[in-house]
Amino acid sequence: MTVDDARALMHEWVESPSLRGHMEAVAACMTHHARMHDPDATDAWTIAGLLHDFDYERHPTMEEHPMIGVAHLRTLGVDESIIEAILGHAPYTGVARTTPMARHLFACDELAGFIVAVARVRPDGFEGLKAKSVRKKLKDKAFAAAVSRADIAEGVADLVSDGCVADEAEHIDRCIEAISGVSDRVIG
Repeated sequence: MTVDDARALMHEWVESPSLRGHMEAVAACMTHHARMHDPDATDAWTIAGLLHDFDYERHPTMEEHPMIGVAHLRTLGVDESIIEAILGHAPYTGVARTTPMARHLFACDELAGFIVAVARVRPDGFEGLKAKSVRKKLKDKAFAAAVSRADIAEGVADLVSDGCVADEAEHIDRCIEAISGVSDRVIG
């Protein structure tokens, strides 16, 4: 599967512009991280970002998501490393995040959604957005309340432990940079 194939599949399964934007944001973060940590697998990391929630609109329950989507991806011959990362992004599947791709997908998922939410309430959107502003909003439990701060913290801790980032601020700044580069696909 190519990145273009993945994007077409995402568009086939997802009608919601905000869900499409979320997957584009996560894919941008994954692309950015792959270029630094696993350049030969950049397309695979991007595909994992684009497809991690592609079945969510049709199958939003914990019993179905992401298992139904993964079953479909297997019929298409999608690489198992991508499938493992997609399964691992949902902690309730019980699939351990044993690969860098899987750990990065988990670390980018909730954070990307949060960064986009912060950009949406700023007059200048992504322009000038820094980790400090995102971290301040993370402390406001009423802002984007559905975003799991625990998942963000766990994802960052995994990346710090792996030596991929020095701290939360570095991860946030890298994701801001990546998402701002595709803001037309994320916010529209």
